[in-house]
Amino acid sequence: MRAVIQAVSSASVRVEGGEPRAIGPGIMILLGVRDTDTLDIVPKLADKCAGLRIFPDAEGKLNLSARDLGYSALVVSQFTLYGDTRKGYRPSFIKAAKPPLSVDAYELFLAEMAKHGLKDVQHGEFGAHMQVSLVNEGPCTIIIDTDEWKKKE
Repeated sequence: MRAVIQAVSSASVRVEGGEPRAIGPGIMILLGVRDTDTLDIVPKLADKCAGLRIFPDAEGKLNLSARDLGYSALVVSQFTLYGDTRKGYRPSFIKAAKPPLSVDAYELFLAEMAKHGLKDVQHGEFGAHMQVSLVNEGPCTIIIDTDEWKKKE
């Protein structure tokens, strides 16, 4: 799985032009699922995202997490995180997981995020057209690829 996590002062998503689903300070997570992923990695990824220390403490050091601060999260599914651009100009999305794996992983991730003491977990809808807005703080953007966790250093 791939997660792009941004520290935000605010973020929102509109699904199919509907009412915005918004958060105040917290984390914005774009989540992609790969065709070789399994659901057993989802709890660890959710814990890592909620506990990621990307917010400044009183001394300005990035020592606090959204969980520590009681902040919110906004999660949006994004299969394009697995776009392969090695050939030509049109990305290939062959490595992006398809339903039911992609839907199951996304829904499990949302459920796991709700267990981590965040103020609120808002989300988009899998497969829908969405408009995402955010104010990135820092700016601070972290990319997590769970395939990297499998590699030996």
